[in-house]
Amino acid sequence: MTENKERIVLDVAYQPQVKTSRDTKSIMLDVIIALIPAVIAAVLQFGAYVLVPIAASVASAVLFEWAYRKLMKKDCRIGDFSACVTGLLLALVLPPSTPWWVPVVGTFFAIVVVKQLYGGIGKNFLNPALAGRAFLLASYTTILGTWTTGKVGVDAVTSATPLSYLYSGEAVPFSIGDMFLGSIPGSIGEISTLALLIGGAYLLIRKVISWRIPVAYIGSVAILTLIFGHAGYTNAQWMVYNLLSGGLFLGAIFMATDYATSPVTLNGQLLYGFGCGALTVLIRYFGGFPEGVTYAILIMNLCSWAIDKAFHRSQFGAKKKKYVRYENKADKYEKLAEKYREKAGADKYE
Repeated sequence: MTENKERIVLDVAYQPQVKTSRDTKSIMLDVIIALIPAVIAAVLQFGAYVLVPIAASVASAVLFEWAYRKLMKKDCRIGDFSACVTGLLLALVLPPSTPWWVPVVGTFFAIVVVKQLYGGIGKNFLNPALAGRAFLLASYTTILGTWTTGKVGVDAVTSATPLSYLYSGEAVPFSIGDMFLGSIPGSIGEISTLALLIGGAYLLIRKVISWRIPVAYIGSVAILTLIFGHAGYTNAQWMVYNLLSGGLFLGAIFMATDYATSPVTLNGQLLYGFGCGALTVLIRYFGGFPEGVTYAILIMNLCSWAIDKAFHRSQFGAKKKKYVRYENKADKYEKLAEKYREKAGADKYE
């Protein structure tokens, strides 16, 4: 008679653990759903051509991740949709008239170099999509600096972005309503603040992201631009134009909140968001490019570990280590030797 024996699985992961029904796949699906309004706004503004770089970016990101893990004989993880999110985000920060092969080059750098070479999802220290954009901007400056308004391939006309007008000293020819709804030139996914707010609200409701980083990021940009202002605008006008132009909302909601590259401590998240905002304003005022979101987030990615370390709280009941400063090495070694002799003597008589 055969007995049915229950298989016992011992979990040796770090403790404590919290059980949850959420996994990487469901989180990435939520991010994709949250980006749909931005994609719809881009199609309405620039035409169906924007789906070409989006499709090329997503498909190549999945292909590169699958090929790399296959080549390195690692388990295939394309089913978690993280590569899809990276490809989609990279496409959304590119101009609408970008040729299809440009995001393919960018996703190779983002997936293989930035993500997989450091161990894969959760182990990268830079946001892959933004790192890919920075690489493309350095390699194909002309392509990534060409902006259009109207339907691409139909009635598109080359035009400067609102940020370019702002920091060149010219009057912005777009109303605040146009900038809020998305009737302006810009990157594919950054033009409609309304669409991005809808996506951000969805992520907050689904508890995919916390409010701390986006609010600290956007709030710091608002406060700093309101304080410093700019010639030709009232301080309030300058603040509103800075908030509604460029990739601020896309970066604050979808990029800066990346789990792997942002702090996990609560106060650390606030400081991280403020740092992103301060660097964005600094680059916009004094940088060679009018937009500073990409480099601001990448710089703060490099600081997130230090921020977490600064705000790390001691475990409950754990004693803090006491650090003793010695006058010289001789005193240090004498104290250590004395401590060792005391311990050796105690062990001898136990």
